Amino acid sequence: MGKIIALANQKGGVGKTTTTINLAASLAALEKKVLVVDADPQANASSGFGIDVKSLKHSIYESLINGVSPDAAIIQSEMSNLDIFPSHIDLVGAEIEMLNLNKREHILRSLLLPLKEKYDYILIDCSPSLGLITVNALTASDSVIIPFQCEYFALEGISKLLNTIKIIKSKLNPPLEIEGFLITMYDSRLRVANQYYEEIKHLFQDLVFTTVIQRNIKLVEAAGSGKPAILYEVDSKGSINHMQLAKELLEKDLKRL
Repeated sequence: MGKIIALANQKGGVGKTTTTINLAASLAALEKKVLVVDADPQANASSGFGIDVKSLKHSIYESLINGVSPDAAIIQSEMSNLDIFPSHIDLVGAEIEMLNLNKREHILRSLLLPLKEKYDYILIDCSPSLGLITVNALTASDSVIIPFQCEYFALEGISKLLNTIKIIKSKLNPPLEIEGFLITMYDSRLRVANQYYEEIKHLFQDLVFTTVIQRNIKLVEAAGSGKPAILYEVDSKGSINHMQLAKELLEKDLKRL
């Protein structure tokens, strides 16, 4: 039985989509069967794997709103163990269309639960908001990874996300856990970054991943080329960091067994 992990933070620009793409590719390289679910109307996770979202016949939108089977929308990436459940700009209107649907918070969960038999990991790239689509993602998930940049405004907004997770645990998905806080876009040369890194570790302790994703231009270049860093430049710092993250995640899951 696979594990569903949402990557969520209502603050944009913290490396959430980059983490989703490269963690998924690293897990696939470690011979895990992985599905990336792009739950963001910007569809950056889809385009980050080289998918032309404008030419899609089906996407997550059609599955959420029209009941199209995920199997009809899922696309195999150039890595044999990695598939993509792509997004489309149409997803912008999905939240309004879902308002009157029965069990609206559980729609994505009903789509993904049958897929847990096929995949070791299902990673959901959430939009930078706490709307109904993100609520669906958290309701469908076993755990959540919170990418976190070492700056003041990142710390300031985290309480809102934690409160949302608390509400979803109490009302919609009691087993939901925080998989960990992930420090992204980290530059050890900056004193302020080191200060916030220490503060985050003090606040969240064991919930902070040991792995840190360092600021690396190759991650940006890889995304622009429609490839994960491991396929773009395997020896780059960004590729190495995400492989470390994948191994840390696997080790955590082994300890839980």
